[in-house]
Amino acid sequence: MSGAGLRAVPVGEVAIGEGFWAERQRVHRDVMLPHCLDKLEATGRLANFRRAAGREPGGFQGHYGFDDSDVYKVLEGIAYVLMTTPSPALAERADEMFRLIAEAQEPDGYLFTRNTLSSEGSERARWSDMNSHEMYTGGHFIEAAVAYHQATGSTVGLETARRLADHYRSEFGPGRRHWVDGHEEVGLALMRLADETGDAGYAEFALWHLEERGRGHGQGAVWDDPAFGAAYSQDRIPVADLTAAEGHAVRAMYLLSAMTDAAARGHDAYGPALRAVWDNVVQHHLYVTGGIGAAGGIEGFGADDVLPNREAYCETCAAIALVYWADRMNRWTGGAAAADVVEQVLYNGLLAGWSVSGDRFFYDNPLESDGTHRRQPWFGCACCPSNLARFIPSVGRYVYATGPDTLYVNQFITSVARVTVGDQTVHVAQRTGFPWEGRVTLQLTGEDLSHVRVAIRQPAWAGSATVTVNGAPGPIRWERGYLVCQRAWQAGDVVAVEFPLPVRRVHQAPAVLDTRGRVALARGPLVYAVEAADHPDAVDDATAPPDALLLADPLAEVPGVGSAVRIRAVRPDSDGALTAVPYFLWANREPGPMRVWLREV
Repeated sequence: MSGAGLRAVPVGEVAIGEGFWAERQRVHRDVMLPHCLDKLEATGRLANFRRAAGREPGGFQGHYGFDDSDVYKVLEGIAYVLMTTPSPALAERADEMFRLIAEAQEPDGYLFTRNTLSSEGSERARWSDMNSHEMYTGGHFIEAAVAYHQATGSTVGLETARRLADHYRSEFGPGRRHWVDGHEEVGLALMRLADETGDAGYAEFALWHLEERGRGHGQGAVWDDPAFGAAYSQDRIPVADLTAAEGHAVRAMYLLSAMTDAAARGHDAYGPALRAVWDNVVQHHLYVTGGIGAAGGIEGFGADDVLPNREAYCETCAAIALVYWADRMNRWTGGAAAADVVEQVLYNGLLAGWSVSGDRFFYDNPLESDGTHRRQPWFGCACCPSNLARFIPSVGRYVYATGPDTLYVNQFITSVARVTVGDQTVHVAQRTGFPWEGRVTLQLTGEDLSHVRVAIRQPAWAGSATVTVNGAPGPIRWERGYLVCQRAWQAGDVVAVEFPLPVRRVHQAPAVLDTRGRVALARGPLVYAVEAADHPDAVDDATAPPDALLLADPLAEVPGVGSAVRIRAVRPDSDGALTAVPYFLWANREPGPMRVWLREV
């Protein structure tokens, strides 16, 4: 049951070049990151740390204890920026924030400003509620500290993170207290800390946390509502017995990410559960946009195949969390199908949560709107903006993976990377106009490339592809969703792949009642939507009949995105055309209705 054991290529080893993602990352650096830092100050999130550190008087400000995590996620985003774009000013800002957090940490290592500032005293407030998010926020801090250490070599955050993790181990674990944290995060964070420090005890402690679930150690229903009971927090049954997705979507994805990390370390008992839940999510809970979590009431999973469009929740954080899990599943299984899901989420359900201007956000991402759904500059619960702040600069992590003798090209993004394949260092330069154009070129250099295989993901939407090496047809075979080329490489060899990008019709499984008789339009990885900016009076009646001619046309240059492509559906008996734009671009113009699923007749 052991997995394929592919390795991720660190963010710092992949430099994103010109094109789609370079422009999005520029907007992140110039607009989103400063915007989020301003909001951390304006909303009192940083003030809470100054008060906990004794730098200023006052109690906890805000509505939620997990507000601390927004500070940590923005710090993690800064770390990823610094891995590829040196900025002394940004590093100085982050250093000061990490020093402040270290001062706010209590002497025994505990770190959670709401309880530190509690009127009843920290000792009495601690560990009284599995859904207080104490370890959730702690996990996000550990991830930020690990990323910052990787980016700068600074140990200021890492030392604080180790004190925090060691505090957890002094309170909980074998021979000590049982504990089930209501919002998963600490498990995958502890795995990262183990890798960064070389202390395998942190990974063992993460496994202990996973094994605590479903054994009666949780605290039952939350807020006295059965909907928020054990299943909501994945505490209904032991995790190795899971067969389907349930509960809160983000919590589930973080749990499954930690389980996959454990499986990759050889904990084979989780293999059947991971595969079963993966199949359940992909076959019964995945929207065409890559969104998950249809049930808004619990921000999570409802019944199989119940995927409403206007009421779809599809939290932005859930899209990000699905990328985390799908990427791990790709590396654990070695199959391209999970990398297909990463792509599906990246270009649709995830990016839709962020405006092209860079300073507006969706919390939930429906596939149909009456025009009242608008992005906001911030939220009382600001998990989605801060999660995007850490995710966007880390996109390079998902482009490549490596095996003992193989370079895997998972995403098509202009980039230059240094990767290790076996004992060889390989430099790869990728160029592409993706997602608007289907041509991808790869150039390899290195001292000895004779035993390196190159595996290029063939997306599920790509019916065929043409592969050449130095202009001649390449020796290709198909393996688990990859186009694999193996030859006696010479430095400077160029592999070119042409993926056709016709406009295509997408139909949902018949079991999904909300999309029967309807069609979605797609091109390459992009799902398209019809909105009132192009059809002020016709969105609700938008039709793409089977005989309509589907054309891809250039769209006017989109600030913050660059070139774009629209779809026109032209009916033979009409002079007019239906215009659709990429789903991630919707609601960036004037307010108005929107639909992804269109009537066919």
